Amino acid sequence: MAERSFKAEVELLRLGEGEMFHGEGILAVTKALLQAGVAYVGGYQGSPISHLMDVFADANDLLLELGVNFEASASEASAAAMLAASVNYPLRGAVAWKSVVGTNVASDALSNVASGGVTGGALIIIGEDYGEGSSIMQERTHAFAMKSQIWLLDPRPNLTSIVDMVEKGFALSEASHTPVMFELRVRACHMTGRFAARDNVRPAMTVADAARHPVRDTQRIVLPPANFLHEVEKIEQRWPAALAFIREHGLNERFGPDTGEIGIIVQGGLFNTLNRALELIGLSDAQGRALLPVYCLNVAYPLVPDEIADFCRHKRAVLVVEEGQPEFIEHELNTLIRRADLPTRIVGKDVLPRAGEYSGQVLREGLATFLAEWAPALAPEPAAPVPSVPALVPGDVPQRPAGFCTGCPERPIFTAMKLVERELGPAHVSADIGCHLFSILPPFHIGNTTMGYGLGTAGASAFRPDGKRAIAVMGDGGFWHNGLTSGIGNAVFNKDDTVTLIVDNGYSAATGGQDIPSSRAENRFRTTNSPIEKAVRGVGAEWVRSVTRTYDLKRMRDTLREAMTTTETGPKVIIAQSECMLNKQRREKPLIARAAREGRRVVRDRFGIDPDTCTGDHSCIRLSGCPSLTIKPNPDPLRRDPIAHVDNSCVGCGLCGEVSHAAVLCPSFYRASIVTNPTRWDRLRNRIRASVIGLLQRHGDRARAGRAF
Repeated sequence: MAERSFKAEVELLRLGEGEMFHGEGILAVTKALLQAGVAYVGGYQGSPISHLMDVFADANDLLLELGVNFEASASEASAAAMLAASVNYPLRGAVAWKSVVGTNVASDALSNVASGGVTGGALIIIGEDYGEGSSIMQERTHAFAMKSQIWLLDPRPNLTSIVDMVEKGFALSEASHTPVMFELRVRACHMTGRFAARDNVRPAMTVADAARHPVRDTQRIVLPPANFLHEVEKIEQRWPAALAFIREHGLNERFGPDTGEIGIIVQGGLFNTLNRALELIGLSDAQGRALLPVYCLNVAYPLVPDEIADFCRHKRAVLVVEEGQPEFIEHELNTLIRRADLPTRIVGKDVLPRAGEYSGQVLREGLATFLAEWAPALAPEPAAPVPSVPALVPGDVPQRPAGFCTGCPERPIFTAMKLVERELGPAHVSADIGCHLFSILPPFHIGNTTMGYGLGTAGASAFRPDGKRAIAVMGDGGFWHNGLTSGIGNAVFNKDDTVTLIVDNGYSAATGGQDIPSSRAENRFRTTNSPIEKAVRGVGAEWVRSVTRTYDLKRMRDTLREAMTTTETGPKVIIAQSECMLNKQRREKPLIARAAREGRRVVRDRFGIDPDTCTGDHSCIRLSGCPSLTIKPNPDPLRRDPIAHVDNSCVGCGLCGEVSHAAVLCPSFYRASIVTNPTRWDRLRNRIRASVIGLLQRHGDRARAGRAF
């Protein structure tokens, strides 16, 4: 169950010749793949292309009709290895994953397929997760493309351009026998627009056809002596073929006038932002009618030397808009300009930031600096001085660290770790990629390092305990992606005396709630319900404990304490299970709402805090951190400390009460059941309770009044 269903939107994938498609960028890419006759698709979910995998999963029936094979791959390496189908057969294949972290995992397979080359078109769709919206280290895909000589498309953010570039990407791959990377930034994935659809194309050869007619060519396998010839083939055959295709089919675009003393070369994915900056200066409009010559690199690698020379000839200076560093394009442009013996000055990182996302304002400022030096007549007027105001210091802005969702089943795991830490002292915690990484932030402050998806246990393997064991954390998604072999299997083989907590919330929750092998949800196209404990024991782990309800804080604490103090050596593995609350709410809320509308009895649990009992200590908040747990003014005029309060976002998980009980805090929490469409018995029981409580309250009031006199 993904966080978003595309069941309705996938009907757009059936649009035919001339019909207008209106929708999101990711859905447009899916339609483009089907129009291009793709034979197989694979990939691993991750921002910003998770929805590409979700769309294909929801469109499974259509794919079967077209003879397209779709795999939800176990990792990026699994996806990249699928491209082997395009090595010997004229099969168009596409795989997708998240940016450089995914390409890191896939690099072995990518190096092999780039060396041997392909017969059918091979498209690698990369979610370029760079900039302030990113959740990962700031690196770019460009270096991988250059390393393996895989051509890199960076299409202009326009649905028509993106859809056309998918088709041309396949054709470029086939013409040059080289895999092609197709780079999509966050905004391109989620923007909406229109394009004229074409008919879907059933692949001329399906994967089933290829399997029935196997082809073998040892010259495509990366072994000596063929691998030595591959490098020569890349340079002498594939590269010239790629340049010829890019030039002949006009993959790169020109905007603005044909001539001018200055110009701009921009990565395709940054064209819209550049155009907005030009618009702010008065040198373009919303339709991209620039007053300066602009050369848009929809193909970021390789560059076409004669196109570069033609654009730069007779220009005194050219501004290169290339986001991030190192400035690969700027370096190459300087080389090409010198080889062409042109006097044009290449201007780039000397007026634009070396690092960070290029927003419209950033590019406007860079353009203004460039124009002031090379075309003063076009430079914008200096901005009017802004009245000085006191500068904000960081302490003036309330911090909003990322955190777990309301009711998240991972929160009690880290509460238990804090409680054990009180008893045994702090331990080194090797964290992992996933929602559980929020534990490094307030209020838990747990986690020393994180090395990659599924590498939590491997990150703790260097620590040999001398009285204190290291703790590793990984999620179920990371476990199936990489952690079973590199983490648990490695720990068993080396007899590592570490403790691993596997957070089993039922989905690949951090990437959008996709099903994984251990998901309890039924999936008619995938095999689920494969227990993590069975897999862990299968690689030789012996000390294994499963906690089937993470909200049972006492059991979580006691199990963790046992793992940290047992005399048994070897890896200790705790599997902490509870369903992701977001997915649970997505599934249950519509059912509850429908039941209420139909007049059926519905019961919801909510938790609250007795204001007369709360002491204002706030230990419950420091050990829970639930967004629904906040503070409000103390109703007692004799007490100054604000009291804890549970707001209306509470989902009734019960952790706050568990924390108070397990940590021996104040007994101020209560649970209330809210009944919609109550029965007669519910109403009668409520009247009886209210009468008894009222009687006891009046009796207490009289007793206190008597003592007062």
